Amino acid sequence: QTFSVFCGLGNNGGDGLVLARLLAKNDFNVIVYIIRHSENTLLVAKYLKKHPSVSWVNYPGLDDSPEKERVKKYLPKGAGAILGFGIKGGLEAGSTFINSLELISHLANVGDAKSLAIHPATTTHQQLSPEEQLATGVTPDFIRLSIGIEHIDDIIVDIEQALGKA
Repeated sequence: QTFSVFCGLGNNGGDGLVLARLLAKNDFNVIVYIIRHSENTLLVAKYLKKHPSVSWVNYPGLDDSPEKERVKKYLPKGAGAILGFGIKGGLEAGSTFINSLELISHLANVGDAKSLAIHPATTTHQQLSPEEQLATGVTPDFIRLSIGIEHIDDIIVDIEQALGKA
């Protein structure tokens, strides 16, 4: 389970099965991919933390994360590929950001080799009232990213141009 969390796979059984097959076949390249996921995600989190269009960043690998000690203890190779952030401008800015991405795909999946993004308030949680969304932790400004193994410069350039349009 620690390995699944490390991979950012959570409870997505399909991705977990693929990972299990790769490990069973001794495909240790998957470890390289997972480390690249974590390295890229930490760099994106640090970038977003400094961006004027971003109000908050939630990534357990950041030095100021309340989960930092657990990451050091249980996930010494990195904190995984999933991060959340708040975009200034709320619901409209979140939707514009998602629709402006070019490299990063708009998908609800996580743990892919390709970077993915979603704005839960206008997609996966849109059927809920604003109060119900807040009760589940979904705020109008919340963007979830699953960072892939593309070159970090390409990922940052795409996020930058999308933030510029939002």
